[in-house]
Amino acid sequence: MTVKLHWFLPTSGDSRSLVGAGQGVPHDVRAGIRDAAVHGVREPSIDYLADVARTAEKLGFEGVLTPTGTFCEDAWLVTAALLRETRTLKFLVAFRPGVINPVLAAQMAAAYQRISGGRLMLNIVTGGEPVEQARFGDDAPKEERYGRTEEFLAVVRGTWEQPPFDYDGRHFRVRGALVNGGVRPQPDIYFGGSSGPAGEVAAQHADVYLTWGEPPEQVAEKIEWMRGLAAARGRRLRFGIRLHTISRDTSEEAWRHAQWLLDSLDPEVVARAQEALATSESTGQQRMLALRTPGTTYADAHELEVSPGLWSGVGLVRGGAGTALVGSHDEVAERIADYHDLGIDEFIFSGYPHVEEAYWFAEGVMPRLRRRGLLADRSVEGLAEPARAAS
Repeated sequence: MTVKLHWFLPTSGDSRSLVGAGQGVPHDVRAGIRDAAVHGVREPSIDYLADVARTAEKLGFEGVLTPTGTFCEDAWLVTAALLRETRTLKFLVAFRPGVINPVLAAQMAAAYQRISGGRLMLNIVTGGEPVEQARFGDDAPKEERYGRTEEFLAVVRGTWEQPPFDYDGRHFRVRGALVNGGVRPQPDIYFGGSSGPAGEVAAQHADVYLTWGEPPEQVAEKIEWMRGLAAARGRRLRFGIRLHTISRDTSEEAWRHAQWLLDSLDPEVVARAQEALATSESTGQQRMLALRTPGTTYADAHELEVSPGLWSGVGLVRGGAGTALVGSHDEVAERIADYHDLGIDEFIFSGYPHVEEAYWFAEGVMPRLRRRGLLADRSVEGLAEPARAAS
């Protein structure tokens, strides 16, 4: 069985060095970088995001994940603007169910499918940061947020599949909900979460369960857990993983670049980011933090290797997905095959900066995945060599 490969749309900004923010980390695209001028800070203008999207499409990625949060441009608006900049690329739009009415969300998704020709995927983000939730007027505790998300998705699917749809719940009550003209095709729903309540919601409503890039043995445990929950409801899930990537012609080059990224970070900013992340209510974020020793200052990139070829250095300043596959193109392809053997069918990658790293991955790793039979054949011709970043 082949895999699906997706890229990432950096709507909070991009750089040749690591960009912080996410999951409660205060954001400035220049924060954490010792010399912003040297490290090529790129603001998230629509022109730059169009460059990233067109690059991802040209290189053969199926879709791009577009994040949500205070420090990101709005995912719905940005991706809608990029529809006319692309032809086949799908957009995995992240949004928070606590700040939008579910019937409106169902209608927005239907309109998006008509406008795009069916290129929408939905990433449901329940949220795990009290400060972030408060900015949107949401003070619901964690358990209540997941209960609300479950009802939200029940209303969305009911509006799509059973119009006119009635629903009486604790959080939502609707009468005669429908989408004019229907929704074709229904967008796949992607959902992640490591807590018990998150697993229950995903098992009932998700099409694809997402995990952050934990070591393979931990991912295997999650997949077994989620398969059991879904089977108890008579359902089957697909599985995806969110990772960064640093792939080079040799392993030495890749790790040299990881070291360069580590050396570029300001230790004070790293300390502040880790302090902010430690307050997260997200079980997944706590699992990311547990990959490193609290309070430790890392000088050698290899000290952050938590599993063969899996580097946790990104999570020093970035909330959420905090690990990267690091190595030669062959080694990265091998790690992808390992995760696929566990049951992962979809991979959402990113790298700093997002245009250049997309080329490194597409020209180096994709051919090796095709030779393994893990990626459908696609000719990529006339591509320029990726820029050789200083390392």
